[in-house]
Amino acid sequence: MAFTLYSLLQASLLIVNAVAVLHEERFLRHVGWGSDQGIGGFGEEPGIKAQLTNLIRSIRTVMRVPLIALNSITILLLLLFG
Repeated sequence: MAFTLYSLLQASLLIVNAVAVLHEERFLRHVGWGSDQGIGGFGEEPGIKAQLTNLIRSIRTVMRVPLIALNSITILLLLLFG
């Protein structure tokens, strides 16, 4: 497989899909990345762990509908062009 822009976009779509399917109670809490972990005080900068859990939560919330469309387009392109 050649390294093209399409393969780079497809790889990034697979990574976003992988982040979107992470379940908080089943996986993230077992490795210590649950929503109750890393709660800081008022005025403190959140740590990298809290920022990553917020990123995962926001990807799951915001990218749900666009991921359905992007996955459908990708599957259709793979079916048409191989």
